[in-house]
Parts: sequence; structure tokens; C-alpha cells
Amino acid sequence: MAVIITNIKSSVDEEAESIVKKALKKISVREDEVKKSGIYKSSLDARKQSDIHFVHSVYAELENTSTEKKLCEKISFCQYIDSEVKSPVICRDEYKGRVAVIGFGPAGLFCALVLSENGYKPIVFERGEPVDDRARSVDGFWNGGSLNINSNVQFGEGGAGTFSDGKLTTRIKDPFCRYVLNSFVEFGAPEEILTKAKPHIGTDKLRSVIKNMREKIIENGGEIHFNTTVTDFETKNGKICRLKTSEGSFDAAAVVLAVGNSARDTFEMLFSKNIMMQPKPFSVGVRIEHLQEDVNESLYGTFKNNPFLPPGEYQLSYRDREGNGVYTFCMCPGGMVVPSASEENTVVTNGMSEFARDGKNANSAVAVSVSEKDFGSSPLDGMYFARELERKAFELAGKNYKAPATTVGGFMDNRPSLDSCITPTFARGLSECSFNSLFSKRINSMLSAGLNDFGRKMKCFKKRDAVMTAPETRTSAPLRILRNENLVSPSLSNLYPCGEGAGYAGGITSAAVDGIKTAYRIMECYSPE
Repeated sequence: MAVIITNIKSSVDEEAESIVKKALKKISVREDEVKKSGIYKSSLDARKQSDIHFVHSVYAELENTSTEKKLCEKISFCQYIDSEVKSPVICRDEYKGRVAVIGFGPAGLFCALVLSENGYKPIVFERGEPVDDRARSVDGFWNGGSLNINSNVQFGEGGAGTFSDGKLTTRIKDPFCRYVLNSFVEFGAPEEILTKAKPHIGTDKLRSVIKNMREKIIENGGEIHFNTTVTDFETKNGKICRLKTSEGSFDAAAVVLAVGNSARDTFEMLFSKNIMMQPKPFSVGVRIEHLQEDVNESLYGTFKNNPFLPPGEYQLSYRDREGNGVYTFCMCPGGMVVPSASEENTVVTNGMSEFARDGKNANSAVAVSVSEKDFGSSPLDGMYFARELERKAFELAGKNYKAPATTVGGFMDNRPSLDSCITPTFARGLSECSFNSLFSKRINSMLSAGLNDFGRKMKCFKKRDAVMTAPETRTSAPLRILRNENLVSPSLSNLYPCGEGAGYAGGITSAAVDGIKTAYRIMECYSPE
């Protein structure tokens, strides 16, 4: 329990001790009245280049808790919080069997972790490899080798987020968000993620964190099967009773479906078994690369080289009169555009940064929202729409896993060109292509409108030699696997669709929170051994 004092401004180089003192003074509390205090959250305000500063929230645990409540009652910028999450309600009926978790991305990882911390012994099935082996498979593909369709940027220990920026930002407001951040720190993530308004771990540090979490699950009695794809299941009395996998069959009492949004064969299997699903809007587009110094200058102006300022990042959006939207997504400061295919003869792009974010280029998705009007009304139509784009890109760029690309100027003039001062980072190489034969007229029109609008907001988006690499298709799940208020599928009473792949999350933190909530629901219904 603590008081949170909000809206504490500071210069970019002000020390934390000074900021805390400023906050305590603001609520007229002496330092000897405080048991513990510190920075709770910090965000950068760079809206005015003449007044770049940080804005902080400061927490203070007071000796007298009644004083905390009184302060929050009379001061508008003072909040009273209880950061502790509720303990789970654990069923004490006769044990009904093991909980199976399909997928070991953020949702499956945190679901299994929470179950294991409360006396359960989950059995996890992950089609990809452990993270170290997975990294070797990914590096091999990026360096010209063959694609491992079961272990790549999309599949394997840690999920797709393992090869990203490791962003932990989320729009959801939930006490479990803090639990997720604390857990990451406990298992080796930098402590600064607890106080940053836009925390990130970086793909390099995230890998070791995930390994530590895996070892804890195993230490607690959990079991993890890598290189194991769930291919089918048997049912009895409206429940899954047995899972069929590439490595044999396993009994299961409850099944958590925490596959990522790229598990297309799993979606087809579920559809064939009449599991209730529906199509969901998602987005497709390109990755755009600028020089990081140009992004910094656009945001910070003359302060672009200030060592106390982080590498610049942005989030932009535009909507036309008909309601069509285009936006930047998963911006990676100092990062690279990475080959991210999970199916043979396809091209997929994504963005990745390491913790230091010290690469020469910045990149971001520029994505256009698509819906049933674009791809059809069957639950799998969005998935097939994205796959077709990926196959067309493979054909267009020369059938060798290069990606189709052009500069912004080439795109705008419909004369594709890769003449640029920017060295593209896509490891498999680029092929100079027109996007007219890849995207529909509407998508290309929205990309053009978005780039023009973004250029009015940020100077770097006016640069015609920025490089656009296509296609970005895995922004979110193209379908939703339905579940009720108890997080259970209406089709099978022990199937728990969960996380981003099931259509209920949008990033590492929200997927992890959904995995935790799913674990809590299971613990209410199934007792531990």
C-alpha cells in the first residue's frame, strides 16, 4: 500500500533523490514520515522541443497509513493504491488430472508459472525449440539457410515477442500488469522496467529471462515438451480428454490454448472440429526504416544529442473520412527489420531491438486496418488473406526470401527505387518492387495518405529515401476463438482460449496478464495434486 504523487516534472538530467523530495514537498510530508519512497513511473514529454522534460509519479509508503488515506481524499494529484494482487481461490475437490498448456509464449509462460507457484504441475507443449536452439535456427535462416517451420521468429520458447523489442507497454489497466513486471525483474530483467512509462527488455536480455522462468516452472514440478506440436484431440462428454501430439498422446483435465497468432495449422484443426471462432479485424502494411538520428532530430530538435534523452520513438495514426485507419505499430528505436516467415515460400517482416537500442536505424510498422470487407466473413478468411500477401511477396521479390521494398519516394511516384542513404537491415536482402501488385488499391492509398499525414507531424517522415519493406502481416490475430465470462470455450467445457493468438491480447504484457487470469480460473475449478 502506498501513496502515488502524480505529475512531478523534472529536467532531463535531474536526479531521482531530488524528484522524490519535490514530490514529498508537494504534499507537505516530511522525509521522517516516510518508510519507503521512489520513482513509480517516468515518461518523457517532448511535445515542445523548447521544453523537453520528464513527468514522474512518485510512490511513498508512510509510517501512518491513515495519513495516506487522508492525503488521497483531499489532494487530486495524490492516489492511494494497493499494488498487491489477490490470491487465487484454489479448488479443493478431488484432483481431476493435469493441466495442459499449448504454447509457451507470454500467455502460456505466465499461465504455467502461476499454476506451478500454487501447487499445480502443468504440462506444456511447445512446437518450437528452447530459446538458445531457437536463436541458432533463426540466425541460420537470416544468414541464408533453410527455414525451420516449427522454430523461427514466430514459434519457439518465449513466443514471437522473444524476437522483438521486448516491449512491455500496454493499454490495459490491471493489477496483474505490475505482477508481470515484477516477475520479469525477479527472473533477471533490468529493474528500470518498473519505472519506465514505456518499458522494454530488448530481445537480447529477454532470452535469459525466459530461460530462468522455464527453470522455475520445472523446479516447481512442471513439465515442458519442446519440438512438440499438438495435432488433434479426443473428446468425451463435451470435454477434451486426450491430446494428440507429434511426440505421442497425453491425457489432460483442462487445456489452455495459448498458441500465438501464427499457429495457422492449429486454427484449421480447430475449425474442422467446429470450435466456435469468428473473424477479427487486424492490420497489414510495411516496415519503414529511418536513420535513428533523423528520428531524434524530429522529436528533440537541437537536443537530439543530449545523453540524458532516450533514443527517440513515436506513435502516429491517421483516419480518413470513411473511418479507414493507418497507424505506426511496434516502433523499434535503434533496431532492425527481421525476416519473420513461419511457412515456406512466404515473406514476412517484423521489427526487433536489443536492450541498448543502439543501432543506426529506427523502424516501425506502418499498418492499414483490414476487416471482413477486405477478406471475407469465414473465421479463417483473414488468415488466408495474410498468407496470400506473404506468398505474393515471396514471388514478387524473386522466390529467394528477399523482401519486396522501395523508398518512400519510389512508392509515392509509383517508380520503385532503393536509392537511399539508409542501409536496410533486412538480413535476407531486398528486391526493388512496386507494391501495386502486392497490396490492394485501398491499402496502397491508405499507406500514401498515412505517410503524408505523418510527414506533417514528424520531419523524418518527409524524407523520400526512407526504406519501406513489405509485408507486415502478423500485427495481431486475424480471428478470435470464442470464450465465455469464465474464459472457457462454449464448444468444450475444459478448453481455455488464451492470449494474443486466441484474439484476447495485443503484446507481451497483455498476453501475460491473460495467461495469469486463465490460470486463476482453472485453479477455481481444478485442484492441484
